[in-house]
This record gives sequence, C-alpha cells and structure tokens, in this order.
Amino acid sequence: MKTTKITLCRKCRSPLTPDEMAMTKKLINRGTEVFYCLDCLAQAFDVERADLERKILEFKESGCTLFQ
Repeated sequence: MKTTKITLCRKCRSPLTPDEMAMTKKLINRGTEVFYCLDCLAQAFDVERADLERKILEFKESGCTLFQ
C-alpha cells in the first residue's frame, strides 16, 4: 500500500501545494526541506499573496524547472 506524504507549512501547518513548495525553494533556498504556504511567505517578505501568485505564473512561463 502506497502512502502519500502531505507536506505542511512550517508556520501555520496548512497543507502545501507543489507551487507553494517551489516558491519556498525559489525565495529561501533550493535545498530547503522546510516549506511555507503563500500566506506565510507573503507575510515574511512583506508582500501581498497576489504578488507571489503573479511571480509563480512568471516563473512557470519563463520555464523555471521548480514550477511544473
């Protein structure tokens, strides 16, 4: 039986999407094993969540391999 590991935000403990995990790697460190949701990242970097969502789209469009 295969189990799926759910990764949680280090700060608020909400389940993370692959994009949130990729954004954490992009903003903090590619090798990190500690991840944050977009709301907690936005708070930490003093930006709006919508700003991060726009950046995710830009990274995807530019072909960044972190964002699949």
